[in-house]
Amino acid sequence: MQVSTETLVDMLREVEADDPIDYADLPFGEQELRRLVMTSLVERHHTVEACNMPVSDIHALYLLSTAKLVLENMVLHARLLLLQGQQVDVQALLAPFTLKGNP
Repeated sequence: MQVSTETLVDMLREVEADDPIDYADLPFGEQELRRLVMTSLVERHHTVEACNMPVSDIHALYLLSTAKLVLENMVLHARLLLLQGQQVDVQALLAPFTLKGNP
């Protein structure tokens, strides 16, 4: 991986600008949390690279990891909406994870 963890952290902050995360009153800083998550993912990536897995297996691993995170995020949002007595629109919950425009 040629990009530094700090550059990735900065890029993550830029990505968040389009769909901000509500950190509310969590007991840690936003930048600190971004750095912690990105460091963990970069370490995981280096571990996967060292295993010399076929590229197709690496892609499948990342797709499965992403799918689990998106699903978990959607479930948490749906549960919050239900606790607030609101309707749950699965398409609206999926919208932030859907690419806009032509692929």
